Formats: sequence, structure tokens, C-alpha cells
Amino acid sequence: MHLQINGEPHTAEVNSTILDLLASLAIDPSRIAIEYNGLILRKESWSKTVLEDGDKLEIVHFVGGGC
Repeated sequence: MHLQINGEPHTAEVNSTILDLLASLAIDPSRIAIEYNGLILRKESWSKTVLEDGDKLEIVHFVGGGC
């Protein structure tokens, strides 16, 4: 199935959830936010949200730092 992630084309297995996708991309889910087809998703829904062909996701990584 074809997805768009942060403006780039990607593929995913049929019936994958958002958590499945994050695992396949080796992304730690503890420090990110996800916009799914224009909506910000709560982390509680990531394991229940099944991806569909043509979905668009924006994955934002939180970075700490400072002096």
C-alpha cells in the first residue's frame, strides 16, 4: 500500500497500524507526534488506527537540548 510520510512516498503492509509503521521505520514512538490525514492523533489511537492506501502522515520528532 502507498503512503505519503512527511511529503515523501512510502509503502506499508496491508492492515498495518500506525504502531506497525513506526516499528518498520525504526522510529521510537515516545518522542514524536503524528498528523494523520490532517488530524493530530492521540498516542492511545496509534495501535487501533489501520492505515489505508493513500494516507498522508506527518511525523514530528521532539528534540531536547539547551544550555
